[in-house]
Amino acid sequence: MIVTRNPALNVAMNVQAMAQTIAQAHHATLALPLPPEAQALKGDQDDMVFAAALLAGHALGFVPADALCLAQAWSRQSLRTGEFHPEQWPTEPVDFGLAPWPRQNAFAPCPSALGLYAVMPDAAWTIRMARAGVPTVQLRFKSGDAAAVRAEVFSAVAGVQGTGARLFINDHWQLAIEAGAYGVHLGQEDLQAMTPAGLKAIKAAGLRLGLSTHGYAEMLIADQHSPSYIAMGAVFPTTLKQMATAPQGTGRLAVYSKMLRDYPRVAIGGIDLGTLPEVLQAGVSSVGVVRALMSAPDLEAAVATWNAAITPA
Repeated sequence: MIVTRNPALNVAMNVQAMAQTIAQAHHATLALPLPPEAQALKGDQDDMVFAAALLAGHALGFVPADALCLAQAWSRQSLRTGEFHPEQWPTEPVDFGLAPWPRQNAFAPCPSALGLYAVMPDAAWTIRMARAGVPTVQLRFKSGDAAAVRAEVFSAVAGVQGTGARLFINDHWQLAIEAGAYGVHLGQEDLQAMTPAGLKAIKAAGLRLGLSTHGYAEMLIADQHSPSYIAMGAVFPTTLKQMATAPQGTGRLAVYSKMLRDYPRVAIGGIDLGTLPEVLQAGVSSVGVVRALMSAPDLEAAVATWNAAITPA
């Protein structure tokens, strides 16, 4: 079904009906369960596409902030194309307000395909992964002991030398700069706590910056900083970290990936070798893994299998 921007035609289809056509067209691939207490936002009825997409986003289980981003993109898409297609989910960066590339404020670039990306809880595991052949590793060491944190960061940086692995340090950006790590990774809460001076220091040191996201609103926030890569998750349920948002699934991963096409993209959260093919089909070439590697009885063999599956010859 196609409805043009002609007001005489649009008036025949009310906002509720338009919302239903959007939700029905994408329910199979994008819908998540709607929390019992969730309340739909109401959009300006003068922009029927915006109002309808806002309702559809709610019906499909998008959190309010993400539904709002989505509705704005639907409205911009319809204005840009002159048509409203319920089947045409917005994926163009310009419709989400993303600036074109190249950008003067961008952080140092990293490869478009980071490959297998192991996120580890301490330096010993991080070093072990790098020496087993994992191309990208992250030290995610959580402790209130400043001396212990410093020791872990410096140990990890020294330990991956000569392996060829790209080492990102989660959160501890000052130590990452001092120790000479490849990059820094920040979650959304870490990013919110960062000062402009801190981000400027990371950039000035030439370190890469990776940012975690869990939906449209967080992706648009991340994009404002022009990071080196954007991580998207959780794709599947995971028991390793308490998540504030529901697993997004590969349907959403695919539309997120299209919107963020100008970035290296890392999918993370509950991914194993069984689900890897559908994750890769969603348009990513980098996959974050934790449990599937740490529990492998033969780490070197597991890494070789993952590397071959992600980057086949």
